[in-house]
Amino acid sequence: MQSDIGRKRSYHARTRNGCSVVCTVNYFCGSQTLTMSRLRKKACVALFLFTLFIFGTMMGLRTLKPSDGFSDLAPGMDLMPFVGERAERRQVANDVLATAGQSRFPSDTKVVFSNSGPEKSIFYDIHIFYYLWYGTPQMDGSYIHWDHVLVPHWDPKIAASHPKGKHVPPEDVASSFYPELGPYSSRDPDVIESHMSQIEASAAVLPCMPLQGWWCCPGILPAWRTSMASPRRTWCRPSWMPLTGTVSRYGNHGAFYKFKSNTGKILPLFYIYDSYLTPPEAWADLLTSSGAHSLRGTPYDGIFIGLIVEERHKHDILAGGFDGMYTYFASNGFSFGSSHQNWKAIKAFCDSNDLLFVPSAGPGYVDTAVRPWNNHNTRNRVNGRYYETSLQAALSVRPEVITVTSFNEWHEGTQIERAVPKKTVTRLYLDYKPHNADLYLDITRRWAEQFSKEKEQWLM
Repeated sequence: MQSDIGRKRSYHARTRNGCSVVCTVNYFCGSQTLTMSRLRKKACVALFLFTLFIFGTMMGLRTLKPSDGFSDLAPGMDLMPFVGERAERRQVANDVLATAGQSRFPSDTKVVFSNSGPEKSIFYDIHIFYYLWYGTPQMDGSYIHWDHVLVPHWDPKIAASHPKGKHVPPEDVASSFYPELGPYSSRDPDVIESHMSQIEASAAVLPCMPLQGWWCCPGILPAWRTSMASPRRTWCRPSWMPLTGTVSRYGNHGAFYKFKSNTGKILPLFYIYDSYLTPPEAWADLLTSSGAHSLRGTPYDGIFIGLIVEERHKHDILAGGFDGMYTYFASNGFSFGSSHQNWKAIKAFCDSNDLLFVPSAGPGYVDTAVRPWNNHNTRNRVNGRYYETSLQAALSVRPEVITVTSFNEWHEGTQIERAVPKKTVTRLYLDYKPHNADLYLDITRRWAEQFSKEKEQWLM
């Protein structure tokens, strides 16, 4: 290209100015033009790569880093064990379990030792959402939830571009991860025993179970721990009973979790999912002392925690007579409530209105196995870093209780339950590599210990 440009310009130049001068001008112009063209190309490529770098960095920050300041005492992002003195723990007798809980201001983390010694201590201020909706042909007559349908998008045009149908267990389950236990039944006593052992290992004392739209903390783990001689008789199913039936049947059990309210009452605690779907006036009828059907002061009174999704929900929760609010979703940025950057403001609102604020931390989020069109809400686990960032953000607002989403919500990929690598003809599942299957249980325990340490310092 350079020689062609030179010859063409040399020919026209000779007819006007003479050969000796034109040859020099011809070479200079051709080289300059080509050099500038190359520089422009290089500049465009550099600008494109720089733009990609900025975009990738912003997406990473959006996924990982809350904009609030973090707690100065929070552990590092590495996966090494803590160095330093452990928080003082004290054993709680079985008769105290009936009133396990803590005063709201101030509060006190209560810990139960297992039979294996102090390394198996459990913290009452970490609650974990636990799902009982799984089934298998052997225990339930068919697969339940493991064969979940692929939920279509509400826009027919978008739905048309994504797969349809349902999953076919056991090789194809409705999750991006594969459980170490395989597709299991929530009614299997051996499965529940394994789950409670894992929760015990994570130090999260309270598996919160679904109860027709309510989450309750019946304290099934302490019941399991104190009934090892006959664990199969311990497994009850309070999660599918109405609120009144649960309280009536299990409320006086020594392992049923109760929380000390700001009025000094010791009451069961309930997380109410999708509470915003019911008008605050209807909730006030139940949850305010002046309501026509008030539960306050009755045997069915409790600590009721509503779900905050949008910012306006905090006012609805207050008007509805709730005792506090929680965020549930493990996808940072998905909603106002689940965005770490908003937790400080929500906590300030709760403090000024005598409400509990319970942030929900999670290890990541990926629900494309059931909602194939929802990839934009996926939050990569980054080998545990996302979970640690979420827990650190929760601690930074000094809550009394932290919830973990979840132990085993496999559809949305928020589980901390053990998962294993698996590859089939049609599926390649995500896993916890290069770490072992206990990675998220270990992280939970480490941060539970840190939470206990920090709470002691907050009260000093």
